[in-house]
Amino acid sequence: MRVTSMAIALSLCCTALPFAASAAGNLNMVCSADVVVCEHMTNIFSKAHPDIKVSMVRLSAGEAYARLRSEARNPRTDIWWAGTGDPHMQAAEEGLTQPYKSPLLDQQQDWAQKQAENSNYRTVGIYAGALGWGYNTKLLESKKLKEPKCWADLLDPSFKGEIQIANPNSSGTAYNTLATLVQIMGEDKAFDYLKKLNANISQYTKSGSAPVKSAARGETTVGIVFMHDAVAMEVDGFPIKTVAPCEGTGYEIGSMSIVKGARNLANAKVWYDWALSAEAQSHMKEAKSFQLPSNRNAEISEYAPRFENIKLIDYDFKTYGDSAKRKALLGRWDKEIGASAQ
Repeated sequence: MRVTSMAIALSLCCTALPFAASAAGNLNMVCSADVVVCEHMTNIFSKAHPDIKVSMVRLSAGEAYARLRSEARNPRTDIWWAGTGDPHMQAAEEGLTQPYKSPLLDQQQDWAQKQAENSNYRTVGIYAGALGWGYNTKLLESKKLKEPKCWADLLDPSFKGEIQIANPNSSGTAYNTLATLVQIMGEDKAFDYLKKLNANISQYTKSGSAPVKSAARGETTVGIVFMHDAVAMEVDGFPIKTVAPCEGTGYEIGSMSIVKGARNLANAKVWYDWALSAEAQSHMKEAKSFQLPSNRNAEISEYAPRFENIKLIDYDFKTYGDSAKRKALLGRWDKEIGASAQ
């Protein structure tokens, strides 16, 4: 009787702890897409795999990377899905994620496969999208502002307090912006540009898509975001116009990684393979996710900004996903921009 009572007590103790055991049927996921997309894809997966219980937490890419670092000795997350590729590459370099070659890898676009190769198969591209901004056409007209078509236009003093962008420490979108400007202008000139831009910034948000949502609500005029996030506001009927910068722009490769030491590794691989399938990626547009899918056979939304219509730079994902480079750029941003941010 005493042994039985102890066993029951131990069982109750263990089940009370979150993530206490790698019981079959569980999957703990961090999602760095827009929350609507995270919830939609989780629901679609759960219908396809009702035996797997998904616990999903939505975090921006920078926050997700920080979480993986904090959990390194005792991982509670199994898979990290979506979010810009730079922090995924950094997590791969630091050994926070583990290699996996999906049987669907050869169905992916070249840029997705290259992302996998560059990370020694610790991450893979799942979608892509170009950087730009969206502006509120009604506010622009009422405030008699000139349409911002180029990066240089955003420095016009008339835009003082009219622009929002995310903080690159928390947002993969904003880090991509920082790295893009460095590649277009050179590091010193890029930071000179950012110091001048800072005078026009009303807020540095935590989430990468938040600035254009603020523009849609009329709280700011311009939001620097990935173009597909601006398009989503247009499709919803808000007075937002999407812009691809005239000087050229960078782009993201949204990525996916399995956490090293994942407690539910088998289920993480089930999600991973499913998320690379054409069928799964074709569902993303239903949640107004207008990126370009990585699977060559996936359906592309008619609203998705096409790369062939945008002046893209040859974005160096390997260099700017390097932990030392990222740390140096963010450190400089904190010192020269963040310390004086409005």
